[in-house]
Amino acid sequence: MKCRALVVPRRDGERVRRVLAESERLRTDLAIFADLAEVAIPLRDGAEVAPPPGGRVEVREFEPIPAAGPSDYRALLSGSAEDRARLPRSFDVIGDVVLIRIPAEWEARRAEIGAALLAFVPGARAVGADRGVHGDARTRTVERIAGGGGFATRHRENGIEFDVDPTVAYFSPRLAREHAEVAESVATGDRVLDLCCGVGPFSATIARDGRARSVTAVDANSAAIGLLRGTLARYPWGPRVTPLVARIEEFLPSAGPVERAVLNLPHEGIKYLPQVAPVVRPSGHIHYYEVTPRAEVRERTEAIVNALGSSGSWRVAESHVVHPFSPSADLRAFDLEHRSE
Repeated sequence: MKCRALVVPRRDGERVRRVLAESERLRTDLAIFADLAEVAIPLRDGAEVAPPPGGRVEVREFEPIPAAGPSDYRALLSGSAEDRARLPRSFDVIGDVVLIRIPAEWEARRAEIGAALLAFVPGARAVGADRGVHGDARTRTVERIAGGGGFATRHRENGIEFDVDPTVAYFSPRLAREHAEVAESVATGDRVLDLCCGVGPFSATIARDGRARSVTAVDANSAAIGLLRGTLARYPWGPRVTPLVARIEEFLPSAGPVERAVLNLPHEGIKYLPQVAPVVRPSGHIHYYEVTPRAEVRERTEAIVNALGSSGSWRVAESHVVHPFSPSADLRAFDLEHRSE
């Protein structure tokens, strides 16, 4: 939409915007345009302005600002507020795909729920009912309830665009901060193992940052490794990651020493800790993730340390909740440090 605009150097943009807003000369239904050098601020019809030094008034093309919609997709559903409150508030957005767990009592209305989410989530293409993660390959059973196309998509996280298909390989959009924080903890020259890597968000983020000497991403699911390879192929830092299709128990006996390992296998990863511990050098770390009952945090922490066995002295350097998993348990992160003797 064309409109008169006040164009000013970028450094002056916020100050000028505030002045125009306070004097009611700012047009608020159009989006301000900015590039590296200038900011174009839409003006109300008839607004009189004196351009500041370096500024000018001209006609520009602007994008309309969408009208504000509901803040909760459940508001788009029929029925009483009490009934709608029993639906889950949260859902996952992976690229242009939306996934939601639907309670049994709402199954008959899954198409209505899908339509509401398709309208509510900007850019959504397909909505799926998430029936859970199953099997050694950690794939999701997903039923499409709205939209079209398959569930393969590209998901942007921490500045990286990942190839993802939740029906063939594990990925959680709720771990973006973990992926970034683990990558930030990697020291220059670290060798890193990413075990049960899924589509490789830990590996890719670490490789992108460029401090690791090597990054090896391992998963038994060949589809997951295929998706990771597709992601890596798009980036100049992709060759820093070595993706391997292998089972943990088959890979670790021949693995060389590393300074850091990631093990994100929340329901059964503890059984692999005795095999992971010997390959981590003194002063190294294992970033371990587990679904932990809230009432058993102390007991589980002790069990995790004990599972590391006799390969050196270990301690939990830090532990925190990543996100709630159920009414009584959380996905928890454990930073396990191999102490020097």
